[in-house]
Formats: sequence, C-alpha cells, structure tokens
Amino acid sequence: MKHALQIRMSQQLTLTPQLQQAIRLLQLSTQDIHQEVARMLDDNPMLELSEDATPGTPSSDTSFSTTHSSAATGEAEQIHTDDCGADNFGDEPSDWNFGGGMAHSADDEDATYPEQAAEQASLREYLHSQLSISSLDINDRKMTGLLIDALDENGYLAQDLNELVELLPAELDITLDDLETALVQLQHLDQPGIGARNLGECLALQLKALPEDTPQRDLAILLVDDHLDMLAAHDFARIKKLLHCSDDELRAAQHLIVSLNPKPGSEFDQSIADYVVPDVVVERYKNKWRARLNAEAMPKLRVNQIYANILQQRDDKNTSQLATQLQEAKWLIKNLQQRFETILRVAQAIVERQGNFFEHGAIGMRPLVLREIADELELHESTISRSTTQKFMLTPRGIYEFKYFFGSGLPTGNGGICSSTAIRELIRQLVSTEDRHKPLTDNRMSEILAQQGIDVARRTIAKYREVLHILPVNLRKSL
Repeated sequence: MKHALQIRMSQQLTLTPQLQQAIRLLQLSTQDIHQEVARMLDDNPMLELSEDATPGTPSSDTSFSTTHSSAATGEAEQIHTDDCGADNFGDEPSDWNFGGGMAHSADDEDATYPEQAAEQASLREYLHSQLSISSLDINDRKMTGLLIDALDENGYLAQDLNELVELLPAELDITLDDLETALVQLQHLDQPGIGARNLGECLALQLKALPEDTPQRDLAILLVDDHLDMLAAHDFARIKKLLHCSDDELRAAQHLIVSLNPKPGSEFDQSIADYVVPDVVVERYKNKWRARLNAEAMPKLRVNQIYANILQQRDDKNTSQLATQLQEAKWLIKNLQQRFETILRVAQAIVERQGNFFEHGAIGMRPLVLREIADELELHESTISRSTTQKFMLTPRGIYEFKYFFGSGLPTGNGGICSSTAIRELIRQLVSTEDRHKPLTDNRMSEILAQQGIDVARRTIAKYREVLHILPVNLRKSL
C-alpha cells in the first residue's frame, strides 16, 4: 500500500471565541450574568461600572439602552417556576456604555443594598435554649440534649431508643428507661409535637397540649392514636360505626386535626425565599401588550476611558496585554447587548401569541412550541431554547419563566387546538367548584370537557390532576 498526498476542499464551521462567549452568555440566568460580570470586572481593568448613566441617557455606542430599557421595576419580584450572530464586531468607539439604568461603583459609600434577613435560630438551638432554662437536673439535661441532637429536620425522633442505648458508651451507664424518661421531658418542652416517633404521636402530643375543654379534643386524640389510616382514606362511614360518633362530632374532630402541624420542626431552619429579577416586564400600552427590558437586570458597563487613552497614546509591546483586554471588554459589552436584544425579541414574540393569557389567565393559553418562535425570528431553535431557560417575565398576573408559555395542545370538537395549560386550568376550576360531598371523578371531568368540545381521556385527566397536586376523588370527599 503506497502513501500519497491529496488536496481536498471542505467546509468546516468554527466557533470564534466571541461567538462562544455570546452563546454562553445567552444561556446564563440573570443571576449568573451578574456573577460573570463581577468576575470580568475583577480580571479586566478595561471594564468598569457606569457611574453617571441615568435612565434615558443616550450612549455613544448604541441606541439599545435608550430604546428598550427606559424604566424598570425597582426591586425583585418573588416567583408564584446556535446561532447567535455575534460576529462583525469590528472597531468600536472607546466610549462604551451598556445599560441605561443608574449604577453604583464598587466603592460607592452611599450605595444601598438589600437588607439581610435576620438569622433564625435552628430547631436544635431553640430546644437547647429551652432546656437550659428548664428545672431539670444536670443528668436529665444531658440525656434530653442527646435526644435533641438525634432529631431530624421535622422534629421527629426517627432513631429507635433501643438503638440509641446500644450506640452510647457503656461507661455512661444510660439505660432504656433513662432515655424514655428523657423523651417525655423533651416532648414537654415549649414546642408541642417535637420528639414524636411517628405522625400519630406527633398529632396526639399537640392535641394533648390543648385545653381539655376544646370541643372534640378527646375524639381527635382517639382518631390519631388508633384510626389515622382510616381518617386519611376518608373512610368516614367506618369511623362513625366504630366510634359511635355523629357527622358533626367527626367533622369537628377532623377540622381540629387538620389545624395541627404535622412537621413541627419545619418552622425552624427555614431558608430565605428565592427571589429573581425579571428579565422583561410585560405591560399594556395603547390597548396592546408589549414587553420591555428590565433595566435592573442589565449590567451597567463601559470601557475604562483612562486605560483606553493610555493605549491610544502608546504603541509598544508593553501595551499588548491592554489591547487584548480592551478587545475582550468590547466583546463582553457587545455580547451582553445582543443577549438582551435576543431575549427581548423572543419575549415580544411570546407576548404577541399569548395575548389571551394576559387578558384571561391560564385558561386563555394557546399551544406554542419553540419552532414557531424560531421560524418567525429566523433564529435557530436552540437559540430560542437558551433564550427561554431561566429567563423570567414580570406580568400583571405574576412572574413566570418564559418556558411556562410553551406547551402542547389537544384537538377540540370544532377543529381547533386547546393547550395543555388551559386544560389543566379547566380541571382546577372544576375541582374548586365541585360538591365536596360528591366530588367529580376523572371520568366525569372527561365527560364535562367533552361537552365543551375538548376530548380528553380519563388517564390524561388523572395525569394533569397529579401535576396540579389534586387528590383522587375518594380523598377529596368531605362529610
């Protein structure tokens, strides 16, 4: 076999560094974007935060900020959850200023920052503080403290006392009776339900802490001690037969049990609620719904003019690093600009198609797929996917991830298509208005929707009901 040289021509797509950066920035969430910007500010002296930008002030590099980000919500709202043309960067003016909102420099002493939530004591810290002021002797405190440390995050003692005794060093001379006594002491600290070994015991402890004259307290204790499974299954007829109680008595006991906390430790160690800054704001303007960028989500960046002037005045090898950093700064600003432009275009396309949602709520949602938006905007479907992942839209009805507005549909009797989101909303409305004594079965809801021209199989109803966290018909039945 002879070796030979051959010349062939072929085409190959190569992602330039700036295009790779554009793609990566597009898929990042707003929080990740700000972290990336903070990192770049630390690494690149050519970048700086804009200190004098005010809303509506034209910038010399682009009209983007003044056209699309005139004003924005001043604070974050809580949640109720490739082709990027980044080429043709060329030489840009040195006076770059991206983002039209007011910004603070890193060393601005007058800058205001969100207040941090006060740190809450953990469950164990709270119980140990209660134990420290109790009248128990030192040995009892130590054994009760051992049990406190063995509690799980919900306040339950999941480990068997016999196992705990075996794990303790023999020289401590702690018996099972000692731990059982300590458990009683733990359960009588100022947090009823703590230290329970199962749900029934947890509820019983809370019921026993109520005044003795509480209506149907004794019946409720009997239910959680011996008949909790039947109560959970709503087997009311069998309960009334066994306990010889009336509908009113059983109903009062049930309401009393429902008012209890099945996870008494859950109020401790609560994490701070997650907040997001919406990327776009949807509002009504001249009888039309439109999207605009939220300036609070946009980093306010510009090229450091001092370093840029030094680079212009000198032309030697010592400035090569500055030249590279200047180009990187321009790429970042340009790619951030393009990121927000793409997000805004996608958001506006979604708003135009889901106008009925903004008018009537989830019941007005229409089926929508990524391909539909991609075809209209002449972008790749993967670009639309990146533009809708972890991007949020503030609307008069709440804040939603872009992905929320996409979904499949089912055919209707008149030849149209109803979105799965609208069907789920119809199911939720049917359940919310049903007779609690005779709740709707999945088959009956399927028949009702069919009467409205929407053919939905019973198993599809069951699937959507589970997505909505709606209980089966037997568990929705009330006395």
